Amino acid sequence: MSKVSPFLWFDHGQAEAAVTFYVSLLPNARITATHRYPDDAPGGNRKGDVMTVEFEIDGVSFVALNGGSEFKFNEAFSLSIAADDQAEVDRLWAALTEGGEEGPCGWLKDRWGLSWQVNPRRLGQLLSDPDPRRAKAAMGAMLKQHKIVIAEIEAAADAAVAA
Repeated sequence: MSKVSPFLWFDHGQAEAAVTFYVSLLPNARITATHRYPDDAPGGNRKGDVMTVEFEIDGVSFVALNGGSEFKFNEAFSLSIAADDQAEVDRLWAALTEGGEEGPCGWLKDRWGLSWQVNPRRLGQLLSDPDPRRAKAAMGAMLKQHKIVIAEIEAAADAAVAA
């Protein structure tokens, strides 16, 4: 396990389902350990209930806790996925928004309320294009989107220099 790891607080009984879902979506992802509450479990948990699930995504360690309803996720923390292409953006977006909600500019909340950013690697290249007209047009197109559609952003960038 990494020396520093994101620690994700889920409502009672949700951590294991969330982690199982996350590792099913992403390559190089796996559950590394599951720990259960002891006899004197706090917060309404019972002996034997899942307490934490440790997992890795691309070598990054995470811990998910079945902590209770006291705390909720918000957009101040998100997980960012650098998708290789539009097909990967589409697949991840569909899976992660199912039961969740879309946000602007590639952001979303999954069914557990955890925020994600699903962006193709190409987006960063367009937003930092050396031609400021292309970069500005790319930014303008991205700001109008929820799920990132890279072809639309490329078309906007191309149109900016053709004009």
